[in-house]
Amino acid sequence: MESAPVSKKNFLHYLTEQSPDILCLQETKATEADVEAVWPNTYVTYWNSAQKKGYSGSAIFTKHEPLKVTTGIGQTMHDNEGRVLNAEFDNFHLVNVYVPNSRRELTRLPYRQQWDAAFLSHLKKLQRTKPVIFCGDLNVAHTELDLANPKANIRNHGFTAEERAGFDGFVRAGFIDSFREFEKGVGHYTWWSPMQGARARNVGWRIDYFLLSQSLRPNLKRAFIHRETLGSDHCPVGIEIDI
Repeated sequence: MESAPVSKKNFLHYLTEQSPDILCLQETKATEADVEAVWPNTYVTYWNSAQKKGYSGSAIFTKHEPLKVTTGIGQTMHDNEGRVLNAEFDNFHLVNVYVPNSRRELTRLPYRQQWDAAFLSHLKKLQRTKPVIFCGDLNVAHTELDLANPKANIRNHGFTAEERAGFDGFVRAGFIDSFREFEKGVGHYTWWSPMQGARARNVGWRIDYFLLSQSLRPNLKRAFIHRETLGSDHCPVGIEIDI
């Protein structure tokens, strides 16, 4: 199960080579009608596009047809940007999410806090029926381990106390950061600025995640970051889970 950036440069090669059972995409910036279906027919696809053309959006490619697929979190003020796609399977809910960016001047930080609370409420509601796996670009580095220069970014978007508190809410609700179950160290990032050779120097941020209900921890076999995969300023992340 993977979450990955899409690029014409290597998307189909990556999809064929990795062959994930489920692939989650964020910031698709397209409707299903805009995209030629050149991927293998072993995948069925689901899309949630923003009302604003060329903005945000999410998609799920899956080899296993879900029981049900829904869009959004059920709140109109949060559901016009195509940020959430929910797929219900036999034993779990999968939520693909592209969390709003607070913006460089933090002009959207108040909205981001409202979003975090509403999204957490959505996850808790789903978790009452089945365990939940959610993944995507969460637009926050949770701890100082998750970015190369934490001291210099204390009040920058993506590392404010408010955004980090939003992530803390997921943890208090019983969701675990899959990658940190296997790797406790520094230097593991999923996004790099395209400026000043940041990726080559590994000056990055870990802002893409898979989190899952605590009850699924015994099923979790591996969590990984494919840093070597190019084509985007993000790289794919994923998990292997026996479910």
